[in-house]
Amino acid sequence: MADRVTTAVLKEKIDNVEKVFNRIDDAIVKIVEVNNNVSKMLAVHDERLVKQEKIDEVLFKKIDELHVKMDEDHKAVLERLGNLERKVWSGLGIIGTIMVVLQVAGPNKILRLLSPAQTSGIMEEVRPISFELHRHKIHKSSIS
Repeated sequence: MADRVTTAVLKEKIDNVEKVFNRIDDAIVKIVEVNNNVSKMLAVHDERLVKQEKIDEVLFKKIDELHVKMDEDHKAVLERLGNLERKVWSGLGIIGTIMVVLQVAGPNKILRLLSPAQTSGIMEEVRPISFELHRHKIHKSSIS
C-alpha cells in the first residue's frame, strides 16, 4: 500500500509538472508572438525614422537657403535705405542753402534776378518790307 500511495503522489506531482510545462510552452509561444510583433513595430519605426531624417535634411537645406536669401534681402533693403537717407539729407542741404541765400540776398534781389527784364508796353511801328525793290535788283543782276 505504501507503494501505491507513493506512486499516486508521484503521478500527481508528474501531472502538476506537466501542467507547469504546458503553461511554460504557452508562455513561450506568446513570448515568440510578442517578439515578432515588436520586431515588426521596430521595423516600422526604423522606416519612419529614416523618412523623417530625409525630411529633416530637406527642411534644414531649405531653412539654410531661406537664411541666405533673407540676408541678401536685408542687405538690399539696408542699401536702399542708405540711398534714400542720402537723398533726404541732400534735399535738406539744398533747402538749407536756398534759405541762407534768401536771407543774405533778400527776396527782392532774388526776384529781380529770376524775373525777365521789363520792356515797354508800347509797340513800335512796323515797317513793311518791300519785296519789289529786292526783286528788281535780282533781275537786273541776272540779266546783265
